[in-house]
Amino acid sequence: MKRYYYLSDDLDDLEAVEQELEEGGVTQPQIHVLSEQDGEVERHRLHEVEPVLKQDVVHSTELGALIGVVAAALVLLVSYFSGMTTSVGWTPFVFLAIVALGFCTWEGGMFGIQQPHRAFRKYRGELNAGRHLFFVDVEPAQEAVLARVVGAHPRLEAAGTGASTPRWVIRLQNKWKAFIHTMP
Repeated sequence: MKRYYYLSDDLDDLEAVEQELEEGGVTQPQIHVLSEQDGEVERHRLHEVEPVLKQDVVHSTELGALIGVVAAALVLLVSYFSGMTTSVGWTPFVFLAIVALGFCTWEGGMFGIQQPHRAFRKYRGELNAGRHLFFVDVEPAQEAVLARVVGAHPRLEAAGTGASTPRWVIRLQNKWKAFIHTMP
């Protein structure tokens, strides 16, 4: 899958684009709008980016966990090579390693919640100027539908491509949506 980014000033046009993409077989979990005008996006019934995904929480938490693994390994190695495990045992050092891992992971997430998502940083100026970022994750078979719909909307400005949400995540979201709609 591949992600296509577009910029626009017109939420009405984006609403029409989203509708046409859905009619062409692109599902709602594949379509997102990022804007500083959340209320307007909601009024237009556009699929907006979840607030937690606007920030770099996931990436920073993963990075914090990686640093935590290194810190935990360092605690265990130092305790082993210093000979302290023979006198006190492994238990306090294992707990300290777990605490180090947890703390670094938590700190990574706390750092990430203060940063805009790394994929959206380059669009910060456009978003602050009142424009809207529209992006679509498409499979190769859906690229023709995207090209047709985008071609019919000249106000959409191509803004690049990038890595998409994994296919399995989108499929899970589609199955969840179908499950929820079958509930009484």
